[in-house]
Amino acid sequence: MAGGEIAVDSTFLVALLFATLAGLSTTVGSVIGVFYREPGPKYMAFTLGFSAGAMILVSFVELLQAGIESLGFIYGHLAFFLGMGLMLLIDISLPHTYILEEQHGKDSSNIKLRRASVLVALGIAIHNFPEGMATFAGTLKDIHVGLALAVAIAIHNIPEGIAVSVPVYASTGSRRKAFFWSFLSGVSEPVGALIAGLLLAPFLNGSVLGWMLSGVGGFMVFISLDELLPISHLYGEEHLSIVGVTAGMAVVALSLAIL
Repeated sequence: MAGGEIAVDSTFLVALLFATLAGLSTTVGSVIGVFYREPGPKYMAFTLGFSAGAMILVSFVELLQAGIESLGFIYGHLAFFLGMGLMLLIDISLPHTYILEEQHGKDSSNIKLRRASVLVALGIAIHNFPEGMATFAGTLKDIHVGLALAVAIAIHNIPEGIAVSVPVYASTGSRRKAFFWSFLSGVSEPVGALIAGLLLAPFLNGSVLGWMLSGVGGFMVFISLDELLPISHLYGEEHLSIVGVTAGMAVVALSLAIL
């Protein structure tokens, strides 16, 4: 029994570590945003497409399938669509936008820029929260699934870090503030994982984990289709979005096969 407890504790800690590393990859984006304040459209289109493809594949191949295995076909899909619906409610209640999207062909005053920087950081922090839950749930199912999710999330958190740091640095001229706000927006990811663990771990069984996995699969698909791909297309680089999606799916599929 003591050995089982150690295994559970170890998995819990690994899940928190994965969520933390994925969330704090926004700081990588902040460094890019501070030193390369105008990331190229090709970079943004491909990177956002890549992360969307990676998350979509993980959601359908791993998370939804695990939910179906635990709950059955009907309830597995019900949890998946409830996850999408919950993300829709969050999106409607707390709308957000990326400053890179706002500035496409526009000039903003310093006051608007400062206000936007706070809204962007808040919006991204809120949307990172369920991603932390996704990484946590995926790691509980299988450490390799958790790793694949963490990598996919980390990749798309880099552009989010750019989105936070660019307006902060542009409006304040402070690299330290840009880094701090980017860091703050990423911290919500391990917080989401910790809350999921503390609230759900005591009641965790096959059915609860199945609902979590299918639900966060819905989160991921919604984020990919509603946020990442539309923003990727905004950069106007023909076919780079779908090339990124294909590459993201291929890399994650290969990593799952290897791991």
